[in-house]
Amino acid sequence: MEFQGSKDRNLTMLVDFYEITMANGYLEQGIGDRIAVFDMFFRKIPDGGGFALFAGLEQLIDYLNNLSFTHDDIEYLRSRKIFCDEFLDYLANFKFECDVWSVQEGTPVFPNEPIVIVRGPIIQAQLIETMTLLTINHQSLVTTKANRIVRAAQGRGISEFGSRRAQSYDAAILGARAAYIGGCTGTACVMSDRLYGVPAVGTMAHSWVQMFDSEYDAFKKYAEIYPENCIVLVDTYNVIKSGVPNAIKMFNEVLLPMGYRPKGIRIDSGDIAYLSKKARVMLDEAGFSDVEICASNSLDEYLIRDLLIQDAKVDSFGVGENLITSKSDPVFGGVYKLAAIQNDDGSYTPKIKISETIEKITNPHFKTIYRFYNKSNGQAIADCVTLFDEVIDDNKPYTIFDPVATWKKKTLTNFTIRKLLIPIFEKGKLVYECPALEDIRSYCEEQVSLLWDEVKRFEFPHRYYVDLSDKLWKIKNEMLSKYNFG
Repeated sequence: MEFQGSKDRNLTMLVDFYEITMANGYLEQGIGDRIAVFDMFFRKIPDGGGFALFAGLEQLIDYLNNLSFTHDDIEYLRSRKIFCDEFLDYLANFKFECDVWSVQEGTPVFPNEPIVIVRGPIIQAQLIETMTLLTINHQSLVTTKANRIVRAAQGRGISEFGSRRAQSYDAAILGARAAYIGGCTGTACVMSDRLYGVPAVGTMAHSWVQMFDSEYDAFKKYAEIYPENCIVLVDTYNVIKSGVPNAIKMFNEVLLPMGYRPKGIRIDSGDIAYLSKKARVMLDEAGFSDVEICASNSLDEYLIRDLLIQDAKVDSFGVGENLITSKSDPVFGGVYKLAAIQNDDGSYTPKIKISETIEKITNPHFKTIYRFYNKSNGQAIADCVTLFDEVIDDNKPYTIFDPVATWKKKTLTNFTIRKLLIPIFEKGKLVYECPALEDIRSYCEEQVSLLWDEVKRFEFPHRYYVDLSDKLWKIKNEMLSKYNFG
């Protein structure tokens, strides 16, 4: 099947069936127009990390902007013989009318705080649950993993090489976009370059080398075609005895006479630490100290970190399946829960989901998030989830407290604050302009730099504070007590 961008295909029916049965039920009960507030949030940071990164907003906007049920969609639903005609007519004339708030792409986010809020008619807010989760969960997962790998590389470039291991063509294309936001320098996926401007990179596979009578001939022919960006793959036969010597010979006999400097070599197998150190000595002794060494082959953040501890002479890395699938922890557990119902007078009735599994108890009410920053050095201190209309004055001290261990308190002074949730749609009208991908990537890098190093540890990171305002905590506690969970 040929890939189509979301603007060229209708994804409106990508829903869980219960979203449609509930929507029909809401209409039959006469409450389809009741204004509901839903939160999207997640409960656990992948890989036991200290933070996650939010991504996928642009694709969510694209989806919401193109919601419509086709004639064939309506006829399919009619064939199920369980939906009333009034509901089918409603879908045939569907017009998105919800308000949506979201954090910006590239923002560090933490468990149990709303990262997308939807407010609107319950039918509509319910129908977009699956695609909201699918879109944000996938790209946030890959962006978070990519950033871990990028940070492990300590300034060395990371290229995303995972298309052939992704769990669909959409996952490959959008995964490359997400990886770029997380700090990767490029991708092997040409479609992601074409659609989103993620720089496509790549040179040759082992099959190129095997197609010629000798390894040297393969390098020579490639250099003649692509002299300006010549990187050769040196591990088809033997890196030290064949690959690097033939590369050096080609550099001297082909590229230099043409007036070009070689760019690099790539090692795709074997002991990368050992081979890269040997190759570095050989290249330097031959006068090619400027030639870079790229390594690939089942890498992740832990192996890259170990290679650098072992003083591997690698200038850049290509990372495939472990990045594009976030193989070590492949699920970003975002959920979408009802938080409040708006009353006729404009007030809100909070709603809560209670569970004997403490982590699954939700935070009720219509909310927003404030992030506190140290005024002296700009570092992020904590997040506070508040009622939607609460105002925090950064000219006055503010006390935050752990919503579970409530005796743990801290009074903040000398801080600045920022509301993380910004308007995206107002009554179905898009009011947000998506930044360029390069700007999202730069913003992500900046925001990660504002986190304490202790939060960025790979193992046993410091827990970043996400607290509830006193008003919100009291509402939640009263509701828990009401249901005998206090």
